[in-house]
Formats: sequence, C-alpha cells, structure tokens
Amino acid sequence: MRFTKMHGIGNDYVYVDCFREKFPSKAAELVQSMSDRHFGIGGDGVIFICPSEKADARMRMFNADGSESEMCGNGVRCVAKYVYDHGIAKREQLKIETGAGVLELALETSGGKVSRVRVDMGPPILLPERIPVALPGFNEAKVVDVPIAPYVKLDDADGWIAACGLDPRMTCASMGNPHVTLYCQDTAKVPLERVGPVLETLAIFPRRINVHFVSVTSTGEVTMRTWERGTGITLACGTGASAVCVSGVLTGRTGNKILAHLPGGDLQLEWDGAGSVFMTGGATEVFSGEWQG
Repeated sequence: MRFTKMHGIGNDYVYVDCFREKFPSKAAELVQSMSDRHFGIGGDGVIFICPSEKADARMRMFNADGSESEMCGNGVRCVAKYVYDHGIAKREQLKIETGAGVLELALETSGGKVSRVRVDMGPPILLPERIPVALPGFNEAKVVDVPIAPYVKLDDADGWIAACGLDPRMTCASMGNPHVTLYCQDTAKVPLERVGPVLETLAIFPRRINVHFVSVTSTGEVTMRTWERGTGITLACGTGASAVCVSGVLTGRTGNKILAHLPGGDLQLEWDGAGSVFMTGGATEVFSGEWQG
C-alpha cells in the first residue's frame, strides 16, 4: 500500500490515496500499526483520501488508537494539498467531505504547489447535548465558564494548579468533534500527560473529548497545548484551535480574530460570533513510501 506522510504545523498523519488504493477491510488494526512511532511509520493517526459523491474528495480520519474521528483541521488542510498537488482536482477552491460535513477550502499556491489553506470550518456546535456534554442538573444553552470542580477532583500533589495559574472553569464546543477549553497563565506548567487523559474520559463527556489549555497574551493572541482524544499530546490541533477561538469570543477573553501559537506552529482563526469559523495555516508533504505490513 502506497502512503504519503504529511503534517499541518506538526500534527502529522499517514495519508493513503484511496483513489488508487483499496480502503482496508481492517482499518483500525492497520492504523494502529502504521501510526506506531517505533515499529511503524509513525504519526498521530491515518487519514484515507477517498472518492466522494458530493465533494472533490472524502476524508476519513483515524486516531492512532484506531478509533475513527469526525474531523481534523490540520488534516483537512493536508488533504486539500494532496488533492491539488497530486492532480485529483486542480482547483484553488475545493470541497472536502468529512464526518462533520462538506467543508470549503481556499488554497494559496506557489510554484504549482499548495503552501497555505484557508478552511471554512463551519459554525460551532454549542448545545450541550450535541457536543455532547452531559452535566447533571445543567439547564443552560451553552457550556461557558462552567466550574469543573463538581465533576472531577484534579490531582494537585505537586501544586501544578497554582503554578500554572489555572482558572478552573471550562468552556465546551464542537467543531464536528468535541472540545473543552480551560484557561491558565502558563500552559507549560500544566502536566498535560497526566491531566489530559483524566479530562478526556470524564463521564460528563459521553464520546470523550479533546482537551485544550490556553493562555491569553492579548485579545488577538493566545498560546495553547492539546491532549487529543484517542491520540494523546499533539503538536497542533486545527479543530481545537477553532474551538479555542470560539471559547475566547464566548467568554470575552479574546476578539473575533486571533493568532494561536501551538507547539508545532501558528494558526490564524476568526469567528464573528454567529457564522462559520475560518482557519488558515500551512500544509507540508514530508515523504512517500510503500507499506509492507
């Protein structure tokens, strides 16, 4: 099976062109093998680029643990680059079908190759039951700055809560996949490898959740770190950055346009408070090969 390794600001996946390859019968097992960073190709998961009846291509995205997810913002930019660069659809306006619906993407090209992609991520989903978030006795229309203490006691044996300046309130949104955002003064002091899996699997998140810790530099700039559902710590999360933009607007911490600094690089986000979230960032092809497993 031929594959191509790509990344969007460090959020790396193995891509399989199912216009030319057959979609595997045991996708979850294949994904786990390919994603292994010691015995496989290595990546945050595998994305299959498939034919679509309603768009230029269909993206099927699997996390490293073999679970299938609805969407990946960094991944869909790479899908658009692959579709254009490899001649599947040679247009600078593309439509890609995802588990979260059909997205529209505007491509920036240089020398016949895609360099950056602006994605219409669609409007955020804010109703708790649709994210989904199940908070006992909660009757509000949005989960905005809700204290997290009633739902989990965070292990603070080494005093990380005070060290990072955690604001123990959560804001939740879905960008086709579920996200929870918490704010703090210093994201580097959050023991994400310990806290992330606890929050991901809380009973209040029926389909698990992507976890983001965010520090605000100004109304137009943030720094964030991510624990990605089904994968773990990742260098970037495009849907997560989109959710962080939404959370900033809803809580009044940031404005309608932000520059998000992620460990793997930067993304530009904008949301007018009502319509689609727009995300702009790079996409990089690293290498191609043939999987013998």
